[in-house]
Amino acid sequence: MAEVAHSVCLTHNFLIAMPAMSDPNFSRSLTYICEHNEQGALGISINRPMNMDLATLFGRINISLEASSDATLGATPVYYGGPVQTDRGFVLHRPTGHWQSTLAIRENIGLTSTRDILQEIGAHGTPSEILVTLGYAGWSAGQLEWELSQNAWLNVSADPQIIFDLPPEERLAAAMHLLGVDFANLSDVAGHA
Repeated sequence: MAEVAHSVCLTHNFLIAMPAMSDPNFSRSLTYICEHNEQGALGISINRPMNMDLATLFGRINISLEASSDATLGATPVYYGGPVQTDRGFVLHRPTGHWQSTLAIRENIGLTSTRDILQEIGAHGTPSEILVTLGYAGWSAGQLEWELSQNAWLNVSADPQIIFDLPPEERLAAAMHLLGVDFANLSDVAGHA
């Protein structure tokens, strides 16, 4: 793999997998980049709900879910965040708040991987804007830049409304719309005129 200079920061960007993406972990995925620096990148896939909801997850980790009497919180899907540490939970949330271990992505968006945020969600339903995943996507130094140079991904500045306000099946198309592109019109092979 050729070394590609780190010249752009993709933190708070969406990565849209190109149709030719052969890795099943990322096929038709929309990934939110939480951190990107000279050491590499960390992201969370935001459009791949698992066959699990918060009530099931909380039951498995012995956290009581008392916050929602109408069961909507318990029915919230848990997402496949990526192929790294799939046995570990991550919470993408707004606002950032004060937790034991939070990566502040933007002034109002954080990624937390400690149990205290799940306990707060279970007890009080806050923060209310959340996306809970098992696993994350990770890239070593220069790897993401190389993959972008190979046309594996499109990237666009992220819109938090796509993450927190849209159903998962609409997120990929909405991110494509930010670029002015329809996913159905993308070619499997990038060409050059």
